[in-house]
Amino acid sequence: MINVVVVEDNKNIREGLATLINGTDGYSCVGAYANAEDFLNELMEKQIDVVLMDIGLPGINGIEGLKRAKKMKPEIDILMMTVYQDSNVVFEALCAGACGYLVKKTPPSRLLEAIKEVYDGGSPMSSQIARQVINVFQQNNPLIQNSGEFGLSKREIEVLNALADGNNYQEIADALFISVDTVRHHIRNIYKKLHVHSQSEAVAKAIRKGLI
Repeated sequence: MINVVVVEDNKNIREGLATLINGTDGYSCVGAYANAEDFLNELMEKQIDVVLMDIGLPGINGIEGLKRAKKMKPEIDILMMTVYQDSNVVFEALCAGACGYLVKKTPPSRLLEAIKEVYDGGSPMSSQIARQVINVFQQNNPLIQNSGEFGLSKREIEVLNALADGNNYQEIADALFISVDTVRHHIRNIYKKLHVHSQSEAVAKAIRKGLI
């Protein structure tokens, strides 16, 4: 059972997320809060696996709430959910210790997958967010090329970039003029070389290491 807490000031969204989580086998919403203050007050009393935290909260905002929660319980995993896609806000949240970053229009099925990824040690990120992070990184570090550290080929870097853009296997195959089976082969090699187990984890690590 994955114990999830929701911190979201919009009542409809908060209750909708709680209903979604409680209505899915293997998931349990153990707390739903309208502000960070109430969440922080009860943080140490609850057994929590994953927190869904909004950034635009009244009072203590989500990023400050994230920082305080990590100080109180460093091992806690917090997944940011927000309408903001500004790269500065994204970086601030990630640097503060967020383990992932999703936009609020994320489909329910993908949200549940993201919670599971966090629980399993991954770092889910909406493709729109991942692309912004990549663009800013490339602008600030145009000459960095660390693919040799992991032994990634030029084609594997191309596949990683396509994954970061949110493309599926078929779309990647069409764009690179290769078969879907070849795409799968490249992705298996990428997972092995980067020591990751999911697409979002691969993209997140590639960003952190300056591979894409």
